Amino acid sequence: MQKIVTLKRECKARKVPTGEVHIIPAGEFVNITQDLGGNYTITWRGNMLRIDGTDADALGRKPTILDFPPPAEGKVSEAQVWEALETVYDPEIPINLVSLGLIYKVVVNQDTGEVAIDMTLTAPGCGMGPVLVGDVEYRVGMVPFVNSVKVELVFDPAWSRHMMSEEAQLEAGVFF
Repeated sequence: MQKIVTLKRECKARKVPTGEVHIIPAGEFVNITQDLGGNYTITWRGNMLRIDGTDADALGRKPTILDFPPPAEGKVSEAQVWEALETVYDPEIPINLVSLGLIYKVVVNQDTGEVAIDMTLTAPGCGMGPVLVGDVEYRVGMVPFVNSVKVELVFDPAWSRHMMSEEAQLEAGVFF
C-alpha cells in the first residue's frame, strides 16, 4: 500500500526505530507505506517515520480523535490513562498494547501529575521499542491533568502470548 501524498500542514513524526522526533513541513511529499493500528508509517527524505493517527489530517486522512473530559475533581483519572493506552497499537501486530499484555503497571502521582508506566515488548530485541514508548508518552500525555509520562521498558517477567487477552489471541490467531 504505497501512496505518495502532499503534507497538508506541518506535522510531527517519529523516526523508526529510534523514536527521534522530526517536524515535516507542510507541502512536503511523503510516501505512506503502512496504515496499521491508527498510525501511519511513511518515508520522507530517505527516512522511515511514523505519524500518529491524531495527525492523520496532515496526510489528508480522517484523524483519530481522543477526547478525555477533564474529571471534576481536577485529578488524573487512572481509567482515562488506561483508555489512552488502549489506543496505542503494536505497529507489526495491529492489536493494542493493553490487549497484548504489554502494560505491566501504571502508577499515577496525583500530587505531581506524573504517570509512571512499566511496559514490555513482545521480544527484548524489538526494534520498535523507542517508537512504542513515544506513542505511549504522547497518547497518555493527552489525558487531562497529566504533566509528565515516564515509561520504563522492563523484561521481567518475560512476555508470552498467554499474557494477551482472549480477544487478542483470537485476533492474532493464537488462541487454542
